[in-house]
Amino acid sequence: MRKLVYVSCVLVAGLFSCSTPESQITLKNSMDVNRPDETIVIQRDKLEKKLGAIEAGLVPMLKQEDLTVPSQVDDLDGDGEWDELVINLDFGASEEISLTAEMVAVGDFPEFEKRTNVRLGIVQDDHGYKEFDYYEAPSCKDSFQIIAQGESVNWENNKMGFRNYFDCRNVKDLFGKLKPGLIIDKIHTPEMGSYHELADWGMDVLHCGNSLGAGGLAMLENDSLFRLGSTDVYEYQKIAEGPVRSVFDLKYKGWEVNGEKLEAVERISIYPGKYWFRSDVTVTGFTGEKQLATGIVTSKLTNEPYAFDAGDHFSAIATLDVQSLNNDELGMAVMVPKNELTKVDRTTDINYFDEGYQTVPAKNFSIVVSETYYVAQKIENNKPARHYFFAVWGLENPKWKEIENFRAYMNHEAEKLNSPIVVI
Repeated sequence: MRKLVYVSCVLVAGLFSCSTPESQITLKNSMDVNRPDETIVIQRDKLEKKLGAIEAGLVPMLKQEDLTVPSQVDDLDGDGEWDELVINLDFGASEEISLTAEMVAVGDFPEFEKRTNVRLGIVQDDHGYKEFDYYEAPSCKDSFQIIAQGESVNWENNKMGFRNYFDCRNVKDLFGKLKPGLIIDKIHTPEMGSYHELADWGMDVLHCGNSLGAGGLAMLENDSLFRLGSTDVYEYQKIAEGPVRSVFDLKYKGWEVNGEKLEAVERISIYPGKYWFRSDVTVTGFTGEKQLATGIVTSKLTNEPYAFDAGDHFSAIATLDVQSLNNDELGMAVMVPKNELTKVDRTTDINYFDEGYQTVPAKNFSIVVSETYYVAQKIENNKPARHYFFAVWGLENPKWKEIENFRAYMNHEAEKLNSPIVVI
């Protein structure tokens, strides 16, 4: 089992200019706006240029004056040595924050409030669920069976919960939250009860059907969508889980796209305080350039969807309507780099399961994609393509009942992504 080490930090690429080892790190907000709950990621080699070589078994504990800063260190390549320091801080407009670094043993590192979570629970003989850091899903080609807690790989922060069905459907779904606590460890258990019914924590808010749900993936080829589902191999691998970031991979082999068999890895990252997760998708096995599609279910949509620029460097598609399973406002969106966008379109609403394309009869599911609003982006062989999936629920905050507020939030997040906190 991969050992996960917690430490306190935040998300942003650092810039380093000093060659003399120091005990201080200074972070700067390059924007003239307040930025609460910012997560910054600093690569170990960049950190060592500031602090000097870090001995094995030691991790940097950061302090802002007398306060220890929430952070974690993550081993992303599985070699047993941590690669990145991840920090979470609040920044005022144009603020610089100086942190003092002290090297401590892994066992002496403080615990911080856990604000992100990822879980794959597999059913056991006693009908309980055991968590696994790695698992390969059973094939759907001979029979269909649900083995996973909540049917899915599940991930969350203090704002929203997400899941990806751990079988050949490979559709993403949503948990709306009314409280900041973490809940996915309890789903599908007697302690929680049915997650399809509104409770004090929230509920499953989305009906996915035969769509791409909440950010499912497909390849766009000759005006047809080839769903990333029913592959020969489908694996889950936890990479990191901690107070300020959780990361995991979904790995696929034997993805049939217009006569080709491709492989894909989707790396999903989630941070505290955000109504979005990040997806980095790497596809191999083709030549030239293809179009990766990411979509939003439209089965309950009554008004027109939206396409717009988010900030200066991103393009977005979004829906906001009374479309949750609680019959209230639910907003969903996908944001991609503007220079990678190739197409925005909407599929037919035909129920292909009724037409005979029945991939999973037990769930009335067809692999043929319908009822989906999607965006496509350029993707090259063996090079990751990045997008962000957003979700907001009007019952959690009344401001999410209005598309103007949702768009304003996305614009603000896009500007921050384009102007990361820097290390000086």
